[in-house]
Amino acid sequence: MKKTRVIVLCGGRSAEHEVSLLSARHVFAALDRDRFDPVLVGIDKQGRWRLEPEATLLAAAGDPRLLKLVAAGQELVVPVHPAAAVTCTNGSSDRAPDHSAPIMGADDVVFPVLHGTYGEDGTVQGMLELADVAYVGSGPLGSGIGMDKDVAKRLLVQAGISVVPWRLLTAHALAKDAAHCLEVASELGFPLFVKPANAGSSVGVSKVERSSELFAALRQALELDTKVLVETAVPARELECAVLGNDEPLASLPGEIVVRHRDGFYSYQAKYVDADAAEAKIPADLPAPLVARVRELAVRTFVTLELAGMARVDFFLDRNTGALFVNEVNTIPGFTPVSMYPKLWEASGVPVRELVSRLVDLAVERRRARRALKTQI
Repeated sequence: MKKTRVIVLCGGRSAEHEVSLLSARHVFAALDRDRFDPVLVGIDKQGRWRLEPEATLLAAAGDPRLLKLVAAGQELVVPVHPAAAVTCTNGSSDRAPDHSAPIMGADDVVFPVLHGTYGEDGTVQGMLELADVAYVGSGPLGSGIGMDKDVAKRLLVQAGISVVPWRLLTAHALAKDAAHCLEVASELGFPLFVKPANAGSSVGVSKVERSSELFAALRQALELDTKVLVETAVPARELECAVLGNDEPLASLPGEIVVRHRDGFYSYQAKYVDADAAEAKIPADLPAPLVARVRELAVRTFVTLELAGMARVDFFLDRNTGALFVNEVNTIPGFTPVSMYPKLWEASGVPVRELVSRLVDLAVERRRARRALKTQI
């Protein structure tokens, strides 16, 4: 049987570059070598694409901040036309690219493991659509919606799905009238959370206990995005549910994150640096009716936000009232040793090798459906 070439795309220009490398290691290792021929392509922090040796991933363990791509990897040129989305260069900037060795072809599948901006936000997905290349995960629309927490919340509210109260502030508004922005944010009361609208892995997120801390938190978040969300800090249990599928998505058993970190929430440090900062309880200790509700709401969220392939849906369960809120979605969830998405599916009866195989199959299914559509009348 002919093997499907799977390009594991990692790195990227976002603040989550290093976490992406850690996730890529585990996706690469999980690919079934009887069915797939994996190729590793890294995008450096300047946006250059390179072929990467497996040695890059062998170093991808432990603290993600210590990880980096191999600077000497063969650089690739990325034209956008069908059947040759990425091709090797001959290593000389003053000569035409060598198109004799395509890296992405018509029958290949790209597995983007690009967390954050310029990878999870629909930018790479749009390029792959133009190139008619199959890829794992949501399309440009769903990826963009899932990345933009403000837009996602507005669509969820319209669909009757509960989210915590929030305010949106912009870099322009803060520069024009900082006092008014602080007043608007303070209407929610304290404590509250400040986070970039387009970021993940808790990068740039601050828990603000008092008004004197608010301006600094806004400035920090605005270093990563031009839009910032200010949200009510709900006294809540943090639940997560994994979703898998295209037209008929399925939800895993829900899990719970129990945070003990000094940051007081599931911060970047708690997720990836401090091994004892958080505990994952899978499955979550919830009554059966609530488990069913979380799973149903995860699928509804997935469909409402136009997602495909995979996503992790995060919830807040208010400890005082029992209210259930959708916090956010992650359209390219982590695949690190501590990542919830593969662990939730493993607890639901889908081991990681089968999970990765299903994701590749779902990508091929979506490509087949796209190619069946008319592009001309």
